[in-house]
Amino acid sequence: MIRVEIVLPKNDVMAISEGLKQIHVGGVLVNKVRGRDKYPPPEIHASLGRQIFMPQFGYKYVVEVIVPESKEKDVIKIVRDNSKLGKIFISQVSRAVDIGTGNEGDEVI
Repeated sequence: MIRVEIVLPKNDVMAISEGLKQIHVGGVLVNKVRGRDKYPPPEIHASLGRQIFMPQFGYKYVVEVIVPESKEKDVIKIVRDNSKLGKIFISQVSRAVDIGTGNEGDEVI
């Protein structure tokens, strides 16, 4: 099993979610977070446009899915087809346990 973490600077979450449904990926976790990267967020005009505020952090969307290794390339293709900006991080999941049933492994996802 692998964890695919997708960090998006703009909200392409629904398009990616719909693509993941087509390859039968059930569980998707989405978080709206604040972060900084090499491209600063847009400046904000305040006080009737007389002052300019430069925010340090901008909003990002983090999408996490756990999938079998056999679906890794499909997930990456769906993300790249539906979003033009962002990063994909992939890591191994050594063990997964369903709290309610006690099942382990691929049957949990």
